Amino acid sequence: MLELSLSWLGLRPVAASPWLLLVLVGASWILAHVLAWTYTFYNNSRHLQCFPQPPKRNWFLGHMGQYPPTEKGLRDFTQLVANYPQGFRICLGPAIPIIIFCHPDMIRIVANASAAAAPKDVIFYDFLKPWLGDGLLLSAGDKWSRHRRMLTPAFHFNILKPYMKIFTKSADIMHAKWQRLITEGHTHLDMFEHISLMTLDSLQKCVFSYDSNCQEKPNEYIASILELSALVAKRNQQIFLHMDFLYFLTPDWRRFRRACRLVHDFTDAVIQERRHTLPSEGTDDFLKAKVKTKTLDFIDVLLLTKDEDGKGLSDEDIRAEADTFMFEGHDTTASGLSWVLYNLAKHPEYQERCRQEVQDLLRDRESKEIEWDDLAQLPFLTMCIKESLRLHPPVSVISRRYAQDTLLPDGRVIPKGTASGRHLP
Repeated sequence: MLELSLSWLGLRPVAASPWLLLVLVGASWILAHVLAWTYTFYNNSRHLQCFPQPPKRNWFLGHMGQYPPTEKGLRDFTQLVANYPQGFRICLGPAIPIIIFCHPDMIRIVANASAAAAPKDVIFYDFLKPWLGDGLLLSAGDKWSRHRRMLTPAFHFNILKPYMKIFTKSADIMHAKWQRLITEGHTHLDMFEHISLMTLDSLQKCVFSYDSNCQEKPNEYIASILELSALVAKRNQQIFLHMDFLYFLTPDWRRFRRACRLVHDFTDAVIQERRHTLPSEGTDDFLKAKVKTKTLDFIDVLLLTKDEDGKGLSDEDIRAEADTFMFEGHDTTASGLSWVLYNLAKHPEYQERCRQEVQDLLRDRESKEIEWDDLAQLPFLTMCIKESLRLHPPVSVISRRYAQDTLLPDGRVIPKGTASGRHLP
């Protein structure tokens, strides 16, 4: 038995068991980490004083919840950008500072930083992990680079061109539904909700070659994607639920897990069914035949693609990429289209000019559908879309966390471990 001398306290030596020593070592380890975190926090806070900070809600919540995902929240945050054009500092909770850059010179620092120097910030992305896995959105390093190279063929013009008919058909279904609502006496509708269903309808056909008719009737898979998106956004607004062990106790986690399981089961079933129909050899001829029949979809490309070593993607990787595209593709596209329609409605003279440009293009044609080659013949409409995306980008903030101290052009230093966001209004 080891002995612990307490003579310096005027006490006689006492026997110290290994368990007592283990507790002392554990307590010392925790204390050392707390002291190190405290030192880093106050040292970083001192360096960050050079960045202006708008008034907080209170010392505990910081700015969390001060700019909710509502029209007022958007206006208030946009006003911050006007008040602090070079950038500013906000705080999520009592101890999570984030630097928001607004000026192009500052944004360039983050945009040009390597993935090693400024990796993706995991605070929000981690909430998506159980759903999206290690797809392009959440992966990093060599895995991201490998998948990015392998997915490049999925965006070849020969694959994208046939999707135009899918987009047109989905838009026609949405327009017909709007006409029906008008005849029924409706005078208002939630634009984002309708366009989200249209983009989900389009993506399901492009990714899986599956027609769920989700714009006309409820669909469990589509409802699960919408529910997952809402639950992730809700969790991001509640600081206590950022901790997994607390979130796992909530009803929202049970809903999230149930929706995840349904989405994953759907994707897995499509992958397994498609694997049985793919040829073991002669994939080039197979791809050409699929293109001719205009049935090539994203799952086909993922199943057939191989890297330089001839190695393909695993079923788990394919599911992650397919789920990622369903999430990122529907939400950002729906947001962008909704803002385009909003801005055109605010400027009826430009809306009429866009309408006239399309009518002139189709005037002497039997088919009234827009084809791929027609897109280059709509310069004014293209400019309006790009200007709307500039004013209201679907992804307005891109977040990174610095892996090392970073010097800005004006001499200020962003300490290692600090998160930053590029605001792109």
